[in-house]
Amino acid sequence: MKKYSWLSPVLILIFVLGTLIFLSPLFVPDSVTNWPIKKKLNLGLDLRGGIQIVLGLDTKGLSPAEIPDAVDSNIEIIRNRIDQFGVAEPSIQKIGEDRIVVQLPGAKDRTGAEDLVKRTAMLNFKLVATADEAQSVVTQIDDIIKTNPSMFPELVELERKENAELKKRGIEADSLASQNGMFKRLLVSADNTFSVSKNDVPVLQKLFADSLFASLVPKGYEFAFGSTGRNVKEAVDNRQLYVLKSAVQVSGSDLEKAKMMIGSSQDPNPQTANKPYISLEFNRTGARLFERVTADNTGKQLAIVVDSLVYSAPNIQDRIPDGKAIITGIFTREEARSLAILLDQGSLKAPLIVESTSAVGASLGADSIKKGLRAGLIGISIVILIMLFYYKLSGLIADFVLVFNVGFILAAMTLFGGTLTLPGIAGIVLTIGMAVDANVLIFERIREELDAGKTPRSAVATGFDRASVTIWDSQITTLIAAFVLYQFGTGAVRGFALTLTIGVIGSIFCAIVFVRYIMEKTMLSGDKKTLSI
Repeated sequence: MKKYSWLSPVLILIFVLGTLIFLSPLFVPDSVTNWPIKKKLNLGLDLRGGIQIVLGLDTKGLSPAEIPDAVDSNIEIIRNRIDQFGVAEPSIQKIGEDRIVVQLPGAKDRTGAEDLVKRTAMLNFKLVATADEAQSVVTQIDDIIKTNPSMFPELVELERKENAELKKRGIEADSLASQNGMFKRLLVSADNTFSVSKNDVPVLQKLFADSLFASLVPKGYEFAFGSTGRNVKEAVDNRQLYVLKSAVQVSGSDLEKAKMMIGSSQDPNPQTANKPYISLEFNRTGARLFERVTADNTGKQLAIVVDSLVYSAPNIQDRIPDGKAIITGIFTREEARSLAILLDQGSLKAPLIVESTSAVGASLGADSIKKGLRAGLIGISIVILIMLFYYKLSGLIADFVLVFNVGFILAAMTLFGGTLTLPGIAGIVLTIGMAVDANVLIFERIREELDAGKTPRSAVATGFDRASVTIWDSQITTLIAAFVLYQFGTGAVRGFALTLTIGVIGSIFCAIVFVRYIMEKTMLSGDKKTLSI
């Protein structure tokens, strides 16, 4: 009895059970929630459908030497954001010198996906101006505009239309114009903030982007709109407008961690009870700054500003020494989670411009799966028939093991979180050919030994031993090529390399161990004088 004769059946048992276990989710309906194996095979964009975004890097302010580092840094930040966002196996590739292609299999929200990858996510804490300060800022701006209203023709045109409408109603417009300035009349006072009609919001947004208007704002102050979530009903009549002190009290660089939380129903704070909010923790420097600003400004409002939008402006009740804060606002769980990811992963090193966004429909993915499976099945069927016809019972054993080899590839990709793409299916089909090639080498060697007059058992032993050297040589060179493709390739190339690598490993095991064990236990039992090969 050979030493370690127990090893082959144990390895085969592990191989078969592992393949069946990790393939099982493919055949279990989604309605079954208590199945022990939760992982399922990920499908790529070409099979599952999803979203593809092409991004260009805004290179203003960057030297040519800084562009590659900015692209690489942005890719890493985008990958971290998307990983936390829950998209399985995204593909993020550098194209050319300053472009990035992001593929998100299974994603459906185009606006949310674009927003996630391109936003800079600049977090700042700024003090809200008092009511008197806010009114003074607006009055000073209006006083300057009155001296030369032609500087802002959009305000003049808006006032003309409003006056005409008032006159139709019998209201003396000139007296109102003297009481309310051209800028102030767009704002409705509410304590130390203002509200703006949704029809006037575009006018003000354009105005705030004007460098001439920016020069009129008193030094040390700035305007910022309150944030509204994308899912807030369009029927909202007013938008909140804040007058902020422009000095940054605490910045996002002082942030240690950001996480989306859900308030409990017993929470006394109505802004967090049963609502999503974002929990912030500052680093040591940030905690000290936050403690100082809360101690020095008790009773005042501290605005939490993200990308020039005020998400919340709570009143400072007391000194906060532990370096923790929360962001509340009008957003859904998904929006809160997305914002937390943006804050947690940091800002982009250079702004990104969305050049194009395309959606791959599920129907196209289903059609690709159908065609890919059809091609794979046709390839396997032809190989099975040829092996069966040419090598008889030995070919049947090789065909039986070949099915497990294909199953092993899919199971291994499921286990390690790989993604199956159309190039991946091509890699599987290529693996089938390579696996059969290994069996052909072994079977032809066995035939040579039988022709030389050896017994079936001796011929099989010699054939496997001598052919194994050639198989190892050829398969190892293929593994090296696959490793290089995976290491330096991107996207579809890496998918091909991954399936090829797993397939080669499975082919070596199946050809040298699995097929040999079955042949020895079935075709060589007893003292058989012939071999079906």
